[in-house]
Amino acid sequence: MTEIRPFQAIHYNSEKIPDIAKVVCPPYDVISPAQQNEYYNNSLHNFIRLDLGKEKAADDKDDNKYTRAKKSFDEWLAEGILSEDPKPGMYFYKQEYRLTGQRHSRLGFIALMKIQDDKDSKILPHENTHMAAKEDRLRLTRAVRSQLSPIFVCFSDREKTVETTFIKHLAPSKPMFDVMDEDGVRHMIWRLDDPVRIQPIVNTMEGQHLFIADGHHRYEVAKEYRRGKIAKIEKPTGQEPFNFVMTYFTNIDSKDLKIFSIHRIIKKLPKKLDFLEEFFRVDKIKSKEDLAILLAKAGQNEHAIGFYTREGCRLLRLKNKLLIDQYVTEGSREYRRLDATILKYFILDKVGVASEDIIYTKDLNEAIGTVDAKKADASFILNPVKIQQLKAIALNGERMPPKTTYFYPKVLSGLTVHKME
Repeated sequence: MTEIRPFQAIHYNSEKIPDIAKVVCPPYDVISPAQQNEYYNNSLHNFIRLDLGKEKAADDKDDNKYTRAKKSFDEWLAEGILSEDPKPGMYFYKQEYRLTGQRHSRLGFIALMKIQDDKDSKILPHENTHMAAKEDRLRLTRAVRSQLSPIFVCFSDREKTVETTFIKHLAPSKPMFDVMDEDGVRHMIWRLDDPVRIQPIVNTMEGQHLFIADGHHRYEVAKEYRRGKIAKIEKPTGQEPFNFVMTYFTNIDSKDLKIFSIHRIIKKLPKKLDFLEEFFRVDKIKSKEDLAILLAKAGQNEHAIGFYTREGCRLLRLKNKLLIDQYVTEGSREYRRLDATILKYFILDKVGVASEDIIYTKDLNEAIGTVDAKKADASFILNPVKIQQLKAIALNGERMPPKTTYFYPKVLSGLTVHKME
């Protein structure tokens, strides 16, 4: 059974930190080393110091980025930089942003979601994870004994229960946090602690399939942390804080739920791609702007992939969909028809591209510019995954390759923390 509940969040104390923009940061896994330095310099209390601390040459088991995160976390709580709400609540989260000149507004909320055992779980991931990233997050979680940032989950709200609750009870009031990030996204948080008004949202979740959009590593870590704690308790009740994971929920049916493409930059192509015309119609494109437009148009009715080298742009269109079932041997029909799967089987595997020679980026300019700067041989430009594909693959119990989806906008880190002990 799907179960959610309110919680007493730890968050920045606005009396001590009047400018919240100085202390929040994006999720750890989208922060570059240069951005890490920038957030470090923004404030001595920037959340980066907890969520993605710097490593030092002299680090050892007693002094490292995890122990330093715990020290800072404990100090900030003691000094009142961070404070815990006195009553459990749900934290409504609205993001306003622009894309290609159009205004968008995405509404969600942050609450706790009960972790489910793998068998018959209704919490469905859609991407594979990397072991190194899980080990890093587990060490950090064990150090601070808290979940520092929420995972991102999609649910269905056709009755618009969450939106109705927000408009009726919270929208007229001033948010507890209101911050504009460097991408021009406005993030606003309101707190709802009335159990009567919370209960309809809890009821909406019962029996639903929930789809993990972002935070696959953090969910796996929450499950592992829970296993370790249960093993040490004689009679666990199932209601201990470590049985829950802090989660941002948003409506999967919302038009403002955006998925961006993640392109592949290939540092080294081991072989020539003189076989492409065997499988694809290859069209030369004048410019990267034309490539983006023509790729999106082609992707409405066929499988299309952009291909860029220093010799120029090309649009690759799969000649026949029957080729997929002939050459792709794993996964369901939905999995086999992912553009990322087609790229892997029909091109990357055929020339033996090593995983360490692939750089992932959502930025088309970076994909093109890295090749122009002679730091890579080629880039493959992909259309975004459709939400229907994500749902189908997750419901099949399958997982896409890592770095297949990029949900936008991201949920900021530093707005709420869940203390698990």
